[in-house]
Formats: sequence, C-alpha cells, structure tokens
Amino acid sequence: MTSTEDNARTGESIDEPTTADLPITDEEIFLAHVGGKLSVELSSPINTQRDLSIAYTPGVAQVSRAIDADVDLVNKYTWTDRLVAVVSDGTAVLGLGDIGPRASLPVMEGKSALFRSFAGLNSIPIVLDTTDPDEIVETLIRLRPSFGAVNLEDISAPRCFEIEQRVIEALDCPVMHDDQHGTAIVVLAALKGAVAALQRDITSLRVVVSGAGAAGVACANILIAAGIKDIVMLDSKGIVSFHREDLNEFKQELAERTNPRAVSGGPAEALKDADVFLGVSAGKIPEEYIATMAPDSIVFALSNPDPEIHPEVAAKYAAIVATGRSDFPNQINNVLAFPGVFKGALDAGARRITERMKLAAAEAIFSVVADELSTDKIVPSPLDERVAPAVAAAVAAAAHAEGLV
Repeated sequence: MTSTEDNARTGESIDEPTTADLPITDEEIFLAHVGGKLSVELSSPINTQRDLSIAYTPGVAQVSRAIDADVDLVNKYTWTDRLVAVVSDGTAVLGLGDIGPRASLPVMEGKSALFRSFAGLNSIPIVLDTTDPDEIVETLIRLRPSFGAVNLEDISAPRCFEIEQRVIEALDCPVMHDDQHGTAIVVLAALKGAVAALQRDITSLRVVVSGAGAAGVACANILIAAGIKDIVMLDSKGIVSFHREDLNEFKQELAERTNPRAVSGGPAEALKDADVFLGVSAGKIPEEYIATMAPDSIVFALSNPDPEIHPEVAAKYAAIVATGRSDFPNQINNVLAFPGVFKGALDAGARRITERMKLAAAEAIFSVVADELSTDKIVPSPLDERVAPAVAAAVAAAAHAEGLV
C-alpha cells in the first residue's frame, strides 16, 4: 500500500489531489452498479477431475453424511457460521422511503459489500416481497439453516421493532436492525468523542433527539444505558410526553423513560438550554432554535443528504457539529459499527447481540481516536482500518463476559 493510500485508509489529511476530490458523476455511479456489486468466489479452485470429485460428487456426500451425524459440523464444513443475511422489505430505504424490495436491492448489495470489505465476512442480500411481520419472521425461520446472522435493514417503524424482537426470539443467532442499533452505537461513540474533546461529563448532558422512529428510539436507549438522564424526544407533532394521547405503544413506553423535566411544546421549547441536538429525522430545525442552546453545545444533524440544519449554520453556535455526510468533518457513519459488531459476535459464537455488546462497540470506536481528538475529529474515518478489528474484539469480549457463547 502506498503512503497516500495508507493515509486515506486512516483518515489522515492528504495534500495532493486524489480522485476522491473529484465530483461523482451519474455515469460513474451507474457503471459501478452494472451487473450488481457482488459475486461468489471459490475458496478452492476446481481445475481438474480430482478437484471436481472432491468439491462435488462423490466426495461431498461424505461431508453431508458427517453433518447429518453431527449437525454442529455444518459450521466447520460450510460457510454458514460466517454468512450474514442482509434482509429488507424495502419499506424505509435511505431517504427514499417505501420503494419496494427490488429497488432496495442495490442498497442491500452495498451493505454486503461493506461486510466483506471491512470485516471479511460473507454476506448475501435477501429482499422480501411482503411487508407482513408474520411472513417476514416465518421466512427467516425457514431460511435459518442457510446463514449465521441476520442484519435487518431499511424496515419501516414501528414494524421494525416488532420484527426485530420476534426474529431475535425465534432464531439462535446474532440479529440486529442496523438502522436502529448501528446508528445508536456510532452516535454514542461520537458523543463520547465530543465530550472528551470539550472536557465535559456525558452524564450531565441535556439531549434533544429529533425523530422518534427506528434510529431515534435506539439512540435514546443506548444514551440512557450510557448514563444520560435528561433526554427529550421530538416527533412530527412535538415533544414526546406521557401527557399526549396520540402515541403508539412504542412511543408511550419511551415517554415513560424520557423528558424528566416534563418539558412541553415543540422544537423551540425542547432546544432552549439543551447541550446536545441529535437529528435522526427529515425535519428541519431553524437557526434561531440552535442559537438558544447552551454554551459549547453539540449538534449532530444526521439526516442525509440534507441535514436538519446546515453544518456551517450550526457551527455559528455549536462547539462541535457532526453530520452523516462525507463532505463535512465528523461523519457519523454506520459502517464504523456493524461490520465489527457482527464479526465480533460470530467470532465469539454469540447467540445474541446485547446492549452490553453495543456499549462495548461504541467504546471501541471512540478508543481508536481517543489520542487524536479534536472538535473536527470526534470519530474515526469510515475508512480507518483500525476500527472493525477493535470493535470485533470488544464485542467478542463482551459476549464472553456475558456467557453468551
């Protein structure tokens, strides 16, 4: 690897121009997707009659008989225990919404490509032509012998909560809805970096989360687990409070665990004197609301491609600003979390991905840049090769500590 490539992989600055500095054209994008982004490669070549006899009949029958006699051998003699199924029904794809399973497939292929690139894991996209939770769960139960873990992806809320919980209960393998927990893990890692850079105490923060869907609920959960006590949630109708009568069961449960000061109203009331704004919705936040936040505030405007408030505007008032975009500092990207989380869970032979494992993943991401922190670098670059191994090791250690193997 050249020094330029090495710098790019570790997120360090590069003086000389690179192709990354050039605008991405539509032609370049579509050419990169022609024929899909995935292929199956052989672990052993089949060049001779002997190779064929070993890989297929008659030799393969001996392996099948051995697995029939001892089902655990399937993990040794097939790729099952290292294969992640990336599963979606296409109902909440990126910022595109409900575009259906076929249109979601390029995204799922991309997810599989990231598993391979960053964690060395085999992965296969599975898009389902149904939005019925019963059918989705039943399908994954029937497919269970074919894979070792399930990454649920781009499934709309509130269905995603029920589907994830039911799949976790039905299957004896790691399951995670990345839109929820991958986002939450990286947000916590970034917040750890932000408070360390500002020399503040994370547990004393007043946090406002804009968006009470999949990502917002998961972020609230992990921030509470990290010791933050003052969290105010916003949805499209205002502050999520137990006084409201229009909340679904998931928001009702959330209302009971958040908003300890019983703030009422909307974004203006929520953001006054707040320390942290976390945007995980498509809603826009006016500049004047950000201006009322506490000194040395932190703004994570994560909607893509259009953040809830433009980073340059937020930076007029906030000490630290992060987005989900790659063209501004402090990109909060799920690829920092999910490859290492699944690798760690599979390395350990864990049957579940728990809150403790997620907290360990966040701490591992933060630890990679703990000695390099600045207000413009609170998380590693998504291309930093140190991240996935660190996350995997931390997740595996947490799984062993919990006795999940």
